[in-house]
This record gives sequence, structure tokens and C-alpha cells, in this order.
Amino acid sequence: MRLTRAHWGVAIAAAVTAFLAAALVLEHGFDMAPCALCLMQRLWFALAGLLAVCGVLHKPRLGIYPAATGLAAVVGGGFAVRQLWLESLPPGEAPSCGAGIQYLLEAGMASEALRAMALGTADCAATPPFLGLSLAVWALAGFGVILAAAAMQWRARA
Repeated sequence: MRLTRAHWGVAIAAAVTAFLAAALVLEHGFDMAPCALCLMQRLWFALAGLLAVCGVLHKPRLGIYPAATGLAAVVGGGFAVRQLWLESLPPGEAPSCGAGIQYLLEAGMASEALRAMALGTADCAATPPFLGLSLAVWALAGFGVILAAAAMQWRARA
């Protein structure tokens, strides 16, 4: 049985749902507060899932939705690589902590919050491992899965 674009879109949406659910379990169940880059990666996961669902519902003949889903995965993977780079820096060389994201948003400093989410802070360099690997490695693997599934969706017949 060959999988159609709709099958791949549903698979991507299910994977994204599982990834975001795992992030929420880690945050609320294990008290692992997300850093700024983690929040940015969650946004890109959600966007990739939303684009995959739109592709299932809209069913265009062109592969615009798989391409956009793949692009979202690449951008999100870039933020995961940025976090891995921050984690590899020697202690004290990561960008300064500054105020938390929630405080920045409540204080009306959305541009500063967005800057912290895009560039990361020292908090991003100190994320605890999960099953022996950094959360950024897990996120990068998740974005890789989404990118591969989007490529399969793009190649599949309508």
C-alpha cells in the first residue's frame, strides 16, 4: 500500500502532537522549565504541524504544504543547532541571562522577548539531559523526522 499525501500529512501532525505533548509532560510533570530557545522550537514544531494539517484539508496539487512544512522543520532545526552550540560553550561564555520571557512579555517588552527566543540566553546552555541526551538533540531529531516525512509527503501521489 502506497501512502498518499494525506496519510503523510496526518503522520506529521501526529508526530508533532506527540513531540509537543512530550514537551508539556517534561515541563509540567518533571518541572523542567523551558528556556527561550525551547519555546521557539515549540513554535516551529506547532507551525510544521499546522501546515501539515492545512495540506491535508486543502489538498492542493502542488506540493506547497509539504515544502512549507519542511521549511518550518529546517528553521526549527536551526534553533536546535543554536541551542547545541550554546550548550557547547565553556561556562560563563553564554549570553547573559537577563529577565525571564514571561516577565518581558508582562512588561510589554515583546521585542526583547523575541530577541531572547531567537538568540537564546545562558539558561539555554544549561538544559538538563533527558535519557542521556540534551533536549536540543531530541528536538533536532524530531525536526529531522518531520523533514523526512515532509519529503515523503511531497513525493507521494495525491
